[in-house]
Amino acid sequence: MTHTQDKSTAMRQGVLIFVYLGILTVLEYFIAVAFDAVPLLVVVALVKAGLVMYYYMHIYRLSEDDGSDEHSYAYKTGTNRLGLWLFLLSDAFVFGGLMVARINLLGMTRPHLNQLLGLGVTAVLLISSFFMNRAETAIAHGDRKTFMTGTFITMILGLLFVIGVVGLEWQLAKIEEVIANRDVVGAVFYMMTGMHAFHVLTGVILLFTVWNKGRKGLYTAEKHWGVEAAAVYWHFVDVVWIFFYPALYLIGKVL
Repeated sequence: MTHTQDKSTAMRQGVLIFVYLGILTVLEYFIAVAFDAVPLLVVVALVKAGLVMYYYMHIYRLSEDDGSDEHSYAYKTGTNRLGLWLFLLSDAFVFGGLMVARINLLGMTRPHLNQLLGLGVTAVLLISSFFMNRAETAIAHGDRKTFMTGTFITMILGLLFVIGVVGLEWQLAKIEEVIANRDVVGAVFYMMTGMHAFHVLTGVILLFTVWNKGRKGLYTAEKHWGVEAAAVYWHFVDVVWIFFYPALYLIGKVL
């Protein structure tokens, strides 16, 4: 798969990567249910994260030559891109700390959570990344209508994810008294899901800002850094959940 593509090829690539992610997610669930093989789950999560980071987040663009003219749009975009990735790296340490806390405090155990709901919100987030990639690809090729539609669908799916986690999963956990009766489990569960849901909600607000500017015609095929930045941030949130999902729902014995 090449980096420079026409619109139809780029769209097909987005679909293909989404299919791979879907297959790997189903495989991940099957491995957890049938074998409970933690190393395999870690490998699947790493492969999924790698696909998202390379094909959806375009990490390879960090090494692109943006020219020597410091006043050009390409040069400024390259600088902004580096700054964004440095911010995401710093944010990753926060989520990494939560993962370390989960491993140290819970070990090879996990909360008793609704498996179908967990798989459902994971699917919603993966689908949202597909539509965000589609939206970014569209504006990069001058297709404003598809960009607007894809971004709007991504926002709706993001809100559905937050509702699924905060509105449903948190309430089910309270009703079943699985979380409330275990202080350590509750701390891990609410911090991991709460921090992630906050980032998703922040992403929705960012996407609305981008969508509103797109509605006013402020983005073109040549100048759309705002869209790229919003897309990369959204996919980053997806990458975080790629690791949080098995850590909370699949790995370890149920408490």
